[in-house]
Amino acid sequence: MAEVATSATSEQLLVVVDPVARRSDGESVRIAKDVLGAGAGMKLCLPDGPEEFARALARRGSRRPVVVGDDRALIRAVALLHRHRELAGCALSVVPVGGAQSLARSLGVPTGTVAAARAVLDGVERRMDLMVDDSDGVVLGALRIPPLWPSPGGSGPGAAQDPGAEPGRPWLRTCQSLVRTLVPAGRPSRLAAAPEPGPSRLRVEVDGETLVDLNQPVEAVSVSPTAAGIASVEVRPVSVGAKASPLLAEGRTVTVSGAHFRYRADTMVSGPVRTRTWVVREGAWGLTVPAGQ
Repeated sequence: MAEVATSATSEQLLVVVDPVARRSDGESVRIAKDVLGAGAGMKLCLPDGPEEFARALARRGSRRPVVVGDDRALIRAVALLHRHRELAGCALSVVPVGGAQSLARSLGVPTGTVAAARAVLDGVERRMDLMVDDSDGVVLGALRIPPLWPSPGGSGPGAAQDPGAEPGRPWLRTCQSLVRTLVPAGRPSRLAAAPEPGPSRLRVEVDGETLVDLNQPVEAVSVSPTAAGIASVEVRPVSVGAKASPLLAEGRTVTVSGAHFRYRADTMVSGPVRTRTWVVREGAWGLTVPAGQ
């Protein structure tokens, strides 16, 4: 991991450049370093992988951490700080570089490199809610069951869809057929046993009250923090004839249980699990955003 120290000013930054950002858009990384280095004392870290990324954050001392990278790098940084119970006293900053930037944009961070770097220097800390699950995972934006999957065309509106609608999905059936031929008879294949997309039978509870039970098939469940430590929950039942109205609720604790299911939290797909509980923690983490937002 390379480290470069610049001349010190009143504020000290620890700038951690995600390796994916360096490979995908080196010019934007250079611009971010120039703008940040001109405005503050800076220690630059160039980790080669997740372990060095984690060590850089852990050794930041009194420096304010700045992540140069995409949404996944931002999520990784928040997850690491949460794991070490350091979010309360740490304001995080991000300069989005890379393909996935929709999460950073939704949180109020400019996606232009110069504007984002200037916001790091001149912006203000905004405290934000965080959803934490019973495995200590974190959700910054929203989660969805079944998960949305990236399409071959990239990110952005309409670029994520359910597996059953994805044009490139035939490869999965090919893989499953291949695995079945390679796995000895009598030994189950985890890939072959993965549930097919379609209606799910799930129990969704919000603050202990059942919103939908196992006897009602659902097409989708979405959960996202709204304000003041409250999550908004939407369940879309399977339509029979006329289109069914979504079931809506708000609360601090959301539990989903039932058959094995996968879920997409921000950019990451997790599972399969039989049950998962998310709790909203009000103002749990701080992010630097442009002043006046």
